[in-house]
Amino acid sequence: MSDMTNADNELEPRLITETGLDQRLADIIEPVLVGLGFRLIRVRMLNQNGATMQVMAERNDGTMTVQDCEEVSMAISPVLDVEDPIDKEYHLEVSSPGIDRPMVRKSDFVRWQGHLVKCETSILIDNRKRFRGKIVEAGADGFTLERDQVAYGEEQKVTIPFTALSDAKLILTDDLIRDALRADKLAKAQAANQNEADDQE
Repeated sequence: MSDMTNADNELEPRLITETGLDQRLADIIEPVLVGLGFRLIRVRMLNQNGATMQVMAERNDGTMTVQDCEEVSMAISPVLDVEDPIDKEYHLEVSSPGIDRPMVRKSDFVRWQGHLVKCETSILIDNRKRFRGKIVEAGADGFTLERDQVAYGEEQKVTIPFTALSDAKLILTDDLIRDALRADKLAKAQAANQNEADDQE
């Protein structure tokens, strides 16, 4: 797993974005999140238990606590009330992306290099649109997967351009859980050290 600085992450655009109403919601919510030091992962309007607006977000260092979820919810609720993009009652649900997270930025592929991902593309690549494998390399224009199942005549490795990506998500494994917990612990320790330094100034 590679480390990325907060400056690298802060204003990085998402590769996979919403459409329709979800896009309108993202356009309303994202500036509020950025102002608070969070990054939007995804917004979805779901028709379950009535209507539910699901907002996935994280801090620039990749962490997201229950308190962070509450802070985000309290910050975006009044903005949504003013903009009023939804013509019916809904429930707002703010969460972290989770360990088996959606991969929506180039930095996600750099950060989680070495882990399994499943993804879909908008165009055929090597006669397929669905892939599953380990991220072995990530660059400015795309990433390379080492496929875990290869059909006869297919290459083990395939390079997928970011421009062709329509969906991507990490696959839950023991290694991923271990690395995610380690990264979370490190980020929280760095945040605590920064808070101590700020208090001493």
